Amino acid sequence: MASARQIALRHYRRQQRYTRKVANQVQELWRLLDLGDLTGSWDAGIGTRMADAVAAGQLASAGLADDYVDEIADAEGADPERAGSVRPSAFSGLAADGRGLDSLMYLSVITTKQGLGHGLAADDAMMRGLQRALMLSTSEVTQAGRSAVGSSMAGKRTIQGYVRVVQPPACSRCIILAGKEYGWNKGFQRHPRCDCVHLPTTLIARNQHRDQGGFIDPNAYFSRLSRAEQDRVFTAAGARAIREGADMGQVVNARRGMYTTTAYGRTLRATREGTTTRGFFYRQERARDIARGRVPADIGRQYRLMSPRLLPEQIFELAGSRDEAIAMLRRFGYLT
Repeated sequence: MASARQIALRHYRRQQRYTRKVANQVQELWRLLDLGDLTGSWDAGIGTRMADAVAAGQLASAGLADDYVDEIADAEGADPERAGSVRPSAFSGLAADGRGLDSLMYLSVITTKQGLGHGLAADDAMMRGLQRALMLSTSEVTQAGRSAVGSSMAGKRTIQGYVRVVQPPACSRCIILAGKEYGWNKGFQRHPRCDCVHLPTTLIARNQHRDQGGFIDPNAYFSRLSRAEQDRVFTAAGARAIREGADMGQVVNARRGMYTTTAYGRTLRATREGTTTRGFFYRQERARDIARGRVPADIGRQYRLMSPRLLPEQIFELAGSRDEAIAMLRRFGYLT
């Protein structure tokens, strides 16, 4: 019998087939647009045909949900009974934000017009619009499948949650979430073109899905990447910090709050991530200053950070040696 992870990867491949089919249809329809009358040719039928193609993809993707969740439950020896089944048509015909698919897909025409208005060559403007159309259409098909799986899990009482399975190639934000467990009623956060999938799990099966393939283990995923790919996904400095042993989540999250500041007599790159009163760096610095007698032991939330939290790349620029870099990475919360 296939393992739960194997079933999840097989489900992903099935879903990708529907996504690719829709992408091919969208590309063929895009070629039919009249550059001289984009809105007119869209309204003449191309827009409706494109929306119909996406809706069909949504329907097919959502239709996989119950069989997928049932296969997982069977692989884990769980109760096969259902409290309810997915109605695939409920996940087809509208965008994830509730608007009509025709309206959503028309954004690609607007993108083309904006490109032309900014002086892009006709071919370049059309290519930019096509890229937008492909991103929108494939994201909606994938999201319909995910939403259906979430609903299917709710209808299968034995499923208590899910594990996030990361599919290569993945961005740094997704990689640090590989293997993260969520309750059955927690929404699946994603960005456009995100390929991550649910791995439904029973309560007793949690934490039993760890593997060496890197699909649900951030560090294993990182280790499988070439050095050049590590640098591309995490930035050269971020990847270097991780290779030195820095916490991957801290490195990735740090870039979210990046800013420049003046400290130590120079302009430095720092981050606000982890610097709130509940943040890791804030708590670590408070404990450090208490231990050194710089502030009272009972200072609590009255404590104010005395130093910005530097980014890894700034640390590497400042450090005079490997030992100093490691010490600074530890000081600023990237190494334990």
